[in-house]
Amino acid sequence: MKKAVMLLLNGETLPQLFITIVRYVLPSEDHTVQKLLLLYLEIIDKTDSKGKILPEMILICQNLRNNLQHPNEYIRGVTLRFLCRLNETEIIEPLIPSILANLEHRHPFIRRNAILAVMAIYKLPQGEQLLVDAPEMIEKVLSTEADQSAKRNAFLMLFTCAQDRAVNYLLTHVDRVSEWGELLQMVVLELIRKVCRANKGEKGKYIKIIISLLNVPSAAVIYECAGTLVALSSAPTAIRAAANTYCQLLLSQSDNNVKLIVLDRLNELKSAHREIMVDMIMDVLRALSSPNHDIRRKTLDIVLDLITPRNINEVVLTLKKEVVKTQSGELEKDGEYRQMLIQAIHSCAIKFPEVASTVVHLLMDFLGDSNVASAMDVAVFVREIIETNPKLRVSIITRLLDTFYQIRSARVCSCALWIISEYCLSLSEVESGIATIKQCLGDLPFYLASEEGDTNDSSKKSQQVNSITVSSKRPAILADGTYATQSAASETAFSPPTVVQGTLTSGNLRSLLLTGDFFLGAVVACTLTKLVLRLAEVQPSKSEVNKASTQVLLIIVSMLQLGQSSFLPHPIDNDSYDRIVLCIRLLCNPGEEIKKIWLQSCRESFVQMLADKQMRETEELKAKAQVSHAQPDDLIDFYHLKSRKGMSQLELEDQVQDDLKRATGEFIKEGDAANKLNRILQLTGFSDPVYAEAYVTVNHYDIVLDVTVINRTKETLQNLCLELATMGDLKLVERPQNYTLAPESSKQIKANIKVSSTETGVIFGNIVYETSNVLERTVIVLNDIHIDIMDYISPAVCSDAAFRTMWAEFEWENKVAVNTVIQDEKEFLDHIIKSTNMKCLTAPSALEGDCGFLAANLYAKSVFGEDALVNLSIEKQGDAEGRRCRLIFVPFDWIGLVWILMENIEKNKGEEGRRRIFGFGVWRLFRNDE
Repeated sequence: MKKAVMLLLNGETLPQLFITIVRYVLPSEDHTVQKLLLLYLEIIDKTDSKGKILPEMILICQNLRNNLQHPNEYIRGVTLRFLCRLNETEIIEPLIPSILANLEHRHPFIRRNAILAVMAIYKLPQGEQLLVDAPEMIEKVLSTEADQSAKRNAFLMLFTCAQDRAVNYLLTHVDRVSEWGELLQMVVLELIRKVCRANKGEKGKYIKIIISLLNVPSAAVIYECAGTLVALSSAPTAIRAAANTYCQLLLSQSDNNVKLIVLDRLNELKSAHREIMVDMIMDVLRALSSPNHDIRRKTLDIVLDLITPRNINEVVLTLKKEVVKTQSGELEKDGEYRQMLIQAIHSCAIKFPEVASTVVHLLMDFLGDSNVASAMDVAVFVREIIETNPKLRVSIITRLLDTFYQIRSARVCSCALWIISEYCLSLSEVESGIATIKQCLGDLPFYLASEEGDTNDSSKKSQQVNSITVSSKRPAILADGTYATQSAASETAFSPPTVVQGTLTSGNLRSLLLTGDFFLGAVVACTLTKLVLRLAEVQPSKSEVNKASTQVLLIIVSMLQLGQSSFLPHPIDNDSYDRIVLCIRLLCNPGEEIKKIWLQSCRESFVQMLADKQMRETEELKAKAQVSHAQPDDLIDFYHLKSRKGMSQLELEDQVQDDLKRATGEFIKEGDAANKLNRILQLTGFSDPVYAEAYVTVNHYDIVLDVTVINRTKETLQNLCLELATMGDLKLVERPQNYTLAPESSKQIKANIKVSSTETGVIFGNIVYETSNVLERTVIVLNDIHIDIMDYISPAVCSDAAFRTMWAEFEWENKVAVNTVIQDEKEFLDHIIKSTNMKCLTAPSALEGDCGFLAANLYAKSVFGEDALVNLSIEKQGDAEGRRCRLIFVPFDWIGLVWILMENIEKNKGEEGRRRIFGFGVWRLFRNDE
């Protein structure tokens, strides 16, 4: 039987097997055999080519009647379930008395399946003639039934087939709804949604039922209640009740997937009802107790959008407590969580500068964190706060100088040294800055001649190894998009950062320099040079200035000697050498213009960068703002003047909100007809006997094809089937069904397709049907449907540090040439952004001017968590007509995305322009979960 079922599922007919099964399998008492027999009977064809029932099918009717009267409950139940999937009325009609008799069986398993069978029969085209009084019978069963599953099935039958009876039953027993079982309550909520969509005026009495269900113990029911409340009502009371419910679920449920889903719902509430969610911010923050980082990240994202001057102090206090908890080191990913908290506090301090003083000193304790990313975020935060909060500068500099020796990372040291060089302004601060750096560098010289001789052999070996490494280095792309050959020192930016233990006895700067980090040595030289130049301005004694200058020169020369010696595995790189030599020349011969550049211009550039960043954030907030300020002619609502008509406060609020929505046009669905027409795809030709077209609806994780099939012939088409297949990461959810199509009639067929990634996907297939005149099946090949991944990619934002970290993941490049005739570089950049649905991370100020060259970083994120990184570098050449742009792609493991992006660029390219343009871009695309 199993083999027969498998063969039938694979398309075999096996007509000769039926009589054998009737003779030998039908009488079997084995439960497994009987189950397989019912599966076999469900699959086989029960009608002939003209749609009439086959004569031999009458043989199974007596067996089905016997099963419906069988003393074993399992046999009765599975037979009733089988009848739910039977569509032939000739077979069902003789069995109706036996089915109705099972409605009163003593066992609930049989009763619940009998109700489902009655519902399935009543829904057939001739069902109302077969079971005329089915709704009345089921209503009687519902009033006397004690089993919760059977009551749910009975109510579902009324809801599906006789909605008025279901509504009357619900309103009659409205006081007992909260006592019903979970399954029945879920059907009640579905009924309420359906009724309220059809008749919005009756929402008030149903919303009371929903609110009464918010106190039931079932988590699934209260989640659906909250979603139903949000969908049906905009009243503040209803939205607040839904938000409270979501917050309770967030804390009570242990499943991380449930928490993530609830956070998504809270995020939607935040977008539509921000003023209500602001009051719930502390309840949402309690989700930080979860150890899952995805939950913590989503929670912080929601909270940061709900911060107001009223709640900022509470939020920052909570975040500070969480930062202190991460110091225990009990969990493996405490450093990553600390980094998230630091970034959140940074955002709070930027929005509300008055809270910076309460957090900056606490966070400075983490400058020496072993997690380099976390420590770097603290350094960036301190750098921004010290500029935007002048009152905190003295205390920050003092604290920084006291804790500088604890810093373990070269990157963090570089940022801290820049802060010291720019914001040590008074005489005491400058002297303390020089003394701190000298202490961290330790005693001079950095090595002894005897040590150099002892390390000659080992250094030669390491230099040989290093020379091999350097010779195999690939070109690196810099922050501005240009290429450069990486030296040994610059390669450290792409390798794990060097971390050393800093102590008072052996300075952290000395330890880092002895590892060969001469970029840090150049930063130290520049910092000491700036401090000496500033000392000359604030120190009246020239002898003290000369003394400090001499000591700094000695330190800088010692670093040069260290770099040129064989004491280290590799020598100093040329860039660092030139920078250090420039510092020596400047100290020996300082000029006023040079002083101005070193002491003022650098800081002015930083201030300009912060101003640009603030301006971009302000513009984005304005663009996202949906609630406009009150205008002089805005509507003023007087609740007390509105006729109550016995309505509760909730009903009154809901009606007022509906009136406002009608007045503002919010009930009008967005989207024009032209946009919908763009999603209609023709699948067959106009001359084909069957015409088909599909309307494609793209959701986040699935695609719905609404296919319209039209029979253009004068014959009835039987067993018409829409057979679909997919390529790529697409998967059909349901197997195709057979339909009968009358002459010149149409049929709507829906197909659901799951999407698992943004890899290119193609849907193809056939329409297969039979006619009474032709014995063979007719096949019509459909046009292919190409899935546009632009529906899954959305512009996103990430920090420069995160961009460069992701950028360094891959090693190989694939060059693809693209021709374009667009004349202006910025116009071409806008064209790329529009075609690929990405966001430009490069500041507008960096793209200003006309120098014939443009470099920009672009970033986007897919709904599946995949990141797309692009660096576009364009060089203008006006020596020929036309333009040519060469793009260099670097994908991870899904090259299809690259080619589809290229197709979008080619499809949307401009048609104007005469000068030639040459450029290249580097694309890096990868999944962030791999």
